[in-house]
Amino acid sequence: MRIAFYGSSLLSSYWNGAATYYRGLLSDLARRGHRITFYEPDAFERQQHRDMDPPDWAEVRVWPATEAGLAAVVAEAAQADVVVKASGVGVFDDELLTGLMQAARADAIRIFWDVDAPATLGALREAGPGHPLRKALPSLDMVLTYGGGPPVVAAYREFGARDCVPIYNALDPTTHHPVPPDPRFTADLAFLGNRLPDREARVEEFFLRPAAALPQRAFLIGGNGWDSKSMPANVRHLGHVYTRDHNAFNTTPLAVLNIARDSMAAVGYSPATRVFEAAGAGACLITDAWVGLELFLREGEEVLVARDGADVAAHLQALTPERARRIGAAARTRILAEHCYVSRGAAVDTLLREKASRKWESAA
Repeated sequence: MRIAFYGSSLLSSYWNGAATYYRGLLSDLARRGHRITFYEPDAFERQQHRDMDPPDWAEVRVWPATEAGLAAVVAEAAQADVVVKASGVGVFDDELLTGLMQAARADAIRIFWDVDAPATLGALREAGPGHPLRKALPSLDMVLTYGGGPPVVAAYREFGARDCVPIYNALDPTTHHPVPPDPRFTADLAFLGNRLPDREARVEEFFLRPAAALPQRAFLIGGNGWDSKSMPANVRHLGHVYTRDHNAFNTTPLAVLNIARDSMAAVGYSPATRVFEAAGAGACLITDAWVGLELFLREGEEVLVARDGADVAAHLQALTPERARRIGAAARTRILAEHCYVSRGAAVDTLLREKASRKWESAA
């Protein structure tokens, strides 16, 4: 099928946590025979911070973030068998949704793909019935989400979605895997994530509090926005970490920390891309607690779970290099067996083919 996918960016992970997710899923769909065109706006300096060349498995169309650019890419939706509008494009989101659903052919499959369901659902509740997405939901063929589990599925159905299916983050073992340690990323505990309002308090609790409590240990933080944040002297800030360095960032430290944003921790069933990247690299992962974690990793065997900063500090003090390696190896084995993008791509491929068959049958 010809898939027109309108998202934030495929080529750049700069302020764009969905990049790895898009790459893993769409490359697998391409291997299954789908022809993909990815439309991304030239916005937020992402094109100046590319960490990937245009791939051979998708055509990437970078469009100017103007009304003329919007009109041009919306018109191209009429050529596709599947039209996908992702959340969080960042520019003209409402106009894209409305325009694409109007431009899509009657026999095309229309999908809203939500890469931040807690935030989107919060906006729907606040805006009320007049929100463009809420008005569009009954006419969409399906909503796909990268997390959220049963609470998100129920919420979307209450808002009028015909169907909602979680397609979780996963691992692409061809891009995320163990590599030799890199001295740039030497630390006892490393955290990678951009500074966001609904994560900052949790970073203070789960990362900065244990850093202050363990002044003799080395802490490393990567991501945008932290340069102006006051931190303990034993915390080193890297700034943006390009995708090409993620494997070394995960492999080198004694342990890697995952911290969910407030909304995702509250909803649960929302493993961040970093969880799978770290596991794929064989890292010993310490994560904050959230509902649904057991679907992906076993506590104490494949991941260490912290309820607060004191737990993080206790885990770090008790962790030996030998145990860290065992936990990382066990996590990698589990993720490789159950949570790679080949299985996620297979699920999406089945959904598309079943939906197309039903639409064609009803039109006959």
